[in-house]
Amino acid sequence: MARRYFKGAALLLALLIFVLASACSTSDTDDPRQVVIALFGAMEKNDQAALAHLLDLAELMKSTGGDYALQGGEPRVFTNPQQILDDLTNDGETKRRWFSLQRIVNTAEVIGESATVEVTFVDKDSSRGYRTKFGLTRTNGKWRIYSFNTMR
Repeated sequence: MARRYFKGAALLLALLIFVLASACSTSDTDDPRQVVIALFGAMEKNDQAALAHLLDLAELMKSTGGDYALQGGEPRVFTNPQQILDDLTNDGETKRRWFSLQRIVNTAEVIGESATVEVTFVDKDSSRGYRTKFGLTRTNGKWRIYSFNTMR
């Protein structure tokens, strides 16, 4: 009887370890929408190290077509990755503008190794909204944000 109990307990323990290992191996970076949510969380905490893992900084530096900070005038040009991280944390212009608005992370659209996640920024005072599509690409099995495309 004791032998059956130990076999059952061992089987249950093995199953529990398998389930926990499976849960730990799945991260938020496997879902593009969760990556965008994690971006806002890292911005809120001013966690530049986390941002560096969520962003494709080299690609973001190439984006010169428009100012993703919203409500900006001329597009800003970043000459190094640290400038982007500074812009998204502490008193950075983009952080100040994005966090002055209500942020709604909408749906993700995944096509192969690329994805877009629509985010709506709402200015309640002026009853104005801005729709943005964050572009993501899968790199080494993880989604990383490479663009912020603002539409009015």
